[in-house]
Amino acid sequence: MLITAFALCEASTGMLWGRISDRIGRKPVLITGLVGTALSMILFGFSTNLWCAVMARALGGLLNGNVGVLQTTVAELVTRKEHQPRAYSIMPFVWCLGSIIGPALGGTLAMPCEAYPWLFPKGGLFDNYPFLLPNLVCVVILMLGIMNGLLFIEETHPDLKHKRDRGREAGEILLEKFRGKRSKFDFNDKSGSSTDETDDLNFDPPPGYRSTENSPRLSSIASPQTLSDPELGVNKEDRAFSSAFTRQVIFIIVGYGILAFHGVSFDSLMPIVLSEARSSVEPVLPFKFVGGFGLSTKAIGFMMAVQGVYSMIAQLWLFPVVVRRIGTLKAFRSALLLWPILYFAVPYLVLLPQQLQSVGIYAALLIKITFHVIAFPSNAVLLANAAPSKAVLGTINGVAASTACLCRAFGPTVTGSIHSAGLSMGYNGFAWWIGGLVCAIGALEAYCIKDIDTTQDGITETEDEQAVCEPLLTTTVDEADPKPDHLRSIDDLDLNLDVKT
Repeated sequence: MLITAFALCEASTGMLWGRISDRIGRKPVLITGLVGTALSMILFGFSTNLWCAVMARALGGLLNGNVGVLQTTVAELVTRKEHQPRAYSIMPFVWCLGSIIGPALGGTLAMPCEAYPWLFPKGGLFDNYPFLLPNLVCVVILMLGIMNGLLFIEETHPDLKHKRDRGREAGEILLEKFRGKRSKFDFNDKSGSSTDETDDLNFDPPPGYRSTENSPRLSSIASPQTLSDPELGVNKEDRAFSSAFTRQVIFIIVGYGILAFHGVSFDSLMPIVLSEARSSVEPVLPFKFVGGFGLSTKAIGFMMAVQGVYSMIAQLWLFPVVVRRIGTLKAFRSALLLWPILYFAVPYLVLLPQQLQSVGIYAALLIKITFHVIAFPSNAVLLANAAPSKAVLGTINGVAASTACLCRAFGPTVTGSIHSAGLSMGYNGFAWWIGGLVCAIGALEAYCIKDIDTTQDGITETEDEQAVCEPLLTTTVDEADPKPDHLRSIDDLDLNLDVKT
């Protein structure tokens, strides 16, 4: 209930936070998400019954808009395709690191009066609220993250990143003071240029010449700051939103949801099978057999830790190498094509001789993580490249995050019910094979996805944009000029600007 409450509430507000980030910027939404998480953890720590805890987690889901906005921020920071694999591997690496440290921290600090009676006596605050201490420690970590965001994180929204940021100015001053140098934001320096003067120089171009990507290319695509189109009487931001979900964007988001569903299903099924008692009933091959591996929680925990460590290594080094060699789309399709085979094979590991079962389990876990670290970042890269404009990238990633959260919320429940039904019929692999079927559908759907190429500025040049830009910049060259094209200076060109009003 706690996990589902958070996931459902996060799914219900993912698109909303994405749209808000398209309006006010990425940085405020990221910081708001951290504040919301801190508030949720404080309430959770002071919860005295299940319903208070559920409400605290639900509030955390409602206020947590960070996942989709983080993906958007990475997409706006990295505009060259050759840099995307390395950039998109960093966030999952940090996520894996937190997934290892977080449970260890929670298990160590929970119920401190029982674990450390000499330090936390009975009858005190932490005896009445046994789960408060780990939540307070996490809140302190979150506060450090909030301060880091306020002082050092840059705004990446293409239309808002040039606006004055007093938090960043304070951060720069602190850094320069610490280094013993004069900050470029030191307003007492009469000889230097202040941020206000810089802002005066970086004036906005007229609306007809403004590009939503802030590139030198002239474009007719309207900025979200432009309120309305006098000819159509339609809000341009609404038109941008309605045109954001192209066919390719929808295909990629659906693929992301399928990935999230069967990925979390695998993660929830594996510990169950590892802990289930061994069966004494003879199997009726090829499909009818029951029983698990009968492992202790300590052994399962160690296996999960090995999986987490390998996940971090593969995320940083394997994924960039694979994508660099075969490309993002081929890597995505290859992982999805091979994944159903793993789902089909895992139930049969219980039929191996006992001395080979550990090898089979570790192989299955590492293969699953290999597919995981390739498929998920590849999907994120494809989605960033498919976005028709960065002005709606936050909304697109918000919808993708909501879709994934919704699938993760129902994945364990649905898969657990199918697994229980399969056990009652004597088929231990029933849920695994259903998961493989879902994965196979995702693999087929992946062949509807295309990797849309982007320019160096991270802008997709469609035929419509070229048609608009072409008449705006036309050059007439003197045919008598003997110099080659690449040696002509700008003075040799007669620039005719045919401006459409």
